[in-house]
Amino acid sequence: MTPDDVVARIDPDEVVQLALALGNIDSPTGSEGAAGQFVHDWLAGNGFRPRKFALTEDRFNVAAWLDGSGGGYSLIFNSHLDTTLRPDAVWSARDPLDRLYHSAWVEGDEIFGDGVVNDKGPMAAFLVAAKAIRDAGYPLKGDLIVSAVAGEISREPVDEWQGPGYLSKDLGARFMVTHGAVADFALVAEGTGFGIVGIEPGKAHFKVTVVTDTPRYYSPYLPRPTGLSDSPNAIVRAAAVIEAMERWAYDYQQRNTYRSEVGTIVPKANVNAIRAGYPFNLTSAPQVCAFYVDTRILPGANPLDVRDEIRGVLREVGVEGTVELFLYRPGFEAKGAERLIETIRRSHDQVFDEPPMIVADPVTSMWRDTNAFNELGIPALSYAPRSRSHATTKSFKVKDLTDAALVYARIAMDLCNQDREPYTPLGAHLNRDIAASVMAPVKG
Repeated sequence: MTPDDVVARIDPDEVVQLALALGNIDSPTGSEGAAGQFVHDWLAGNGFRPRKFALTEDRFNVAAWLDGSGGGYSLIFNSHLDTTLRPDAVWSARDPLDRLYHSAWVEGDEIFGDGVVNDKGPMAAFLVAAKAIRDAGYPLKGDLIVSAVAGEISREPVDEWQGPGYLSKDLGARFMVTHGAVADFALVAEGTGFGIVGIEPGKAHFKVTVVTDTPRYYSPYLPRPTGLSDSPNAIVRAAAVIEAMERWAYDYQQRNTYRSEVGTIVPKANVNAIRAGYPFNLTSAPQVCAFYVDTRILPGANPLDVRDEIRGVLREVGVEGTVELFLYRPGFEAKGAERLIETIRRSHDQVFDEPPMIVADPVTSMWRDTNAFNELGIPALSYAPRSRSHATTKSFKVKDLTDAALVYARIAMDLCNQDREPYTPLGAHLNRDIAASVMAPVKG
């Protein structure tokens, strides 16, 4: 039995049909249960023994093991179950019911659907790859784990929006790892165009509240003219701050662009939500307006430094207000991932004519679950097919999807059969150093 024999067992149509089945289960963040149950049942029906990892009963992660015989490196494949747009997101999208976000289909030589490209298509590819390895009885020394997680796409508690439905990373990959889905390496099958990504930014979310020091004017008494920054209407004052925020955001991303061997981060900041007043009571100018800022931060960056910069924007404009940090998730650059990188490159070359592509900056400037693994000490990389236009088209070639299954199978068979180097706990080094210090002869 050779790796070529295993790869020959992979049925391209099975990969496509599984991707379509998953893509046609609508599972926006907060509502992943049906998709998770489908993956659990598919694994059980194909001879695996899946486990559920649930912080909340209806939003669970799923993982299954192919146990190795021992002595090899273990690998976890990871993708997320949740998709980006809820049907009720009427203030986020012009058409939140657009079928591109809630279904999947094949048209010509492409497979379409937000859920397929992000991220159930790559999930289907590694699930079928693992099934081929299992069905072939191909021996592995290290464990192979396949996983499907909830909450990769941000949905974070803030203000009155609290509770399990607004949790993301903490109940997803991070929860699964801390409850037993541990491996030597992680491959997060997220769209990279088959490039290798080993760095991701963190993020800090801020609530900026602008207040006025003037009366709550009834509209007929509202004084004019005024400037933006001294208007008695908090919405107008916030507009002055937002204009300055746009200038700051561009300067921020230029100052903090970071280039490394495993990718470039261009950390962006953007105002993505705003609230003030009540549409059913429009007769008076509001004295309070809040807007919410998504800020990407470099690995190792302190979010309080960013908070202080935003406070400086308020001072520059001359507007009274507060800046509140309500979310902080650090970013990471993979450490100790060289073995996985070389394995991916070697396996990639067996499937594709060209080497792994250089990944576009926006792809290495977003949050992905690699951060959760790297934070917990598991070197993690992203590698998967990617849609032609992630913002609009949301499709990729069917062949890219089926080729992903081939390369994932080769990666698993290669890495899991590499002899695992003995691990020396950090404490052993410390104990030896302490013992040597204690036993050293005293001079003088």
